[in-house]
Formats: sequence, structure tokens, C-alpha cells
Amino acid sequence: MATNTGEISEKTAAMKQIKDEVVACRKCALCEFRRQNNYFPVIGQGNHCAKIMFVGEAPGTNEAKTGRPFCGAAGKILDELLSSAGIEREEVYIGNVLKDRPPGNRNPQPEEIAACTPYLERQIEIINPEVIGALGNFSAAFLLEKYGLKDKIQGISKIHGQIFETGPEFGGKIIVPLYHPAVAVYNANMKEILKNDFQILARRIGKN
Repeated sequence: MATNTGEISEKTAAMKQIKDEVVACRKCALCEFRRQNNYFPVIGQGNHCAKIMFVGEAPGTNEAKTGRPFCGAAGKILDELLSSAGIEREEVYIGNVLKDRPPGNRNPQPEEIAACTPYLERQIEIINPEVIGALGNFSAAFLLEKYGLKDKIQGISKIHGQIFETGPEFGGKIIVPLYHPAVAVYNANMKEILKNDFQILARRIGKN
């Protein structure tokens, strides 16, 4: 965690470098889809010294139009979930596995994940969160594999709300798989499950 102005400035500069690289990125076809639709890449948003980082799967239409993560209907649910756990959105950092919206909001493709996640890995290294909330199947699978927990990968319905501790070589980070907030947009009954899971996450940093 950053404790002084100099360190915070270094983090901000490093994140700006990532943003510049993503804007210029041509590693996969999503950059062309972005250009054709006048979309923005969604780099991420929030506190560069956050204890909690959330990683979604990919931007939706509203996010691609604004360049901001979780600013549509799912974003409103996320804000409600954070509030229910006593967490301010300004305290956390929110990013995605992919920085660009896939056509038709389809699932991320393996080659897109491979091209884009090095940016995410650098963001995680810069922010150095204590807890990472993995929002959805693709995020959970990527993060669990990245942190040496590949054998724990299952569908999000089986592992949501569970706490996975990484080894000392990864700084002892906590991974908490979570349903993507969008599920509560389409099924209001899921909101209580999400709220319970967010309480578990909040307790890991002493919020509850």
C-alpha cells in the first residue's frame, strides 16, 4: 500500500503508461471493432492504492461508450453491493479481463484474453490489493490460474463467496470469486446472494 505522495505519484504514472499502451494496442481484432463503433477502451477506474480490486470480464455497451467500468445497470447493482458491505466505490479499483467490448457482448475468446491480460497483471502489480473480487467465470478462472490455484477452478455457482489464499510467492493475496453483478439485473433474487458474498469479502479487510 502506498504511504506517501511520491509512491502514489509513481503508481499514477505507471497506470497512465498502461492506459497509453492500451489505447495504441493492436494485438487482437477488438481494437478494430472499437474503432468502427467509436468506442473507448475501458482501462479501469478507482483507487491506485486500493485494498480491494474487482476484476470483471469485459466492458458492455455503456462502458465502451464512456470508457468507464460498470457504469450501466450492472454498475448500479455493484454500487448497491458495495454500499451494503460498507465499502465506498472510491476505495476500490475496478478493471476487466478485456479492455475492449466484444461484439454482441459475447464471451471473451482465448486469444483476446492472452493479448489483454498482461495489462491487467501489471495493474494488479501496481495496485497490490489485499483482496481481489473476481466477477464472473472468466475472471475467476484467469485469476485462480494466475495465482497457482488452477485446481480450484469450477463454475462460479460452485465457488462464489469462497476465500482462496494465494501462496507467499504471490504476496498472500486473497481471491474471492463472485457472481457478476449483471446476474441481479436479470434475476432480482440473486441480489441477496451477492450481498452475502460481498459481506464475506468486506470482512477480509476488516469492514465488518
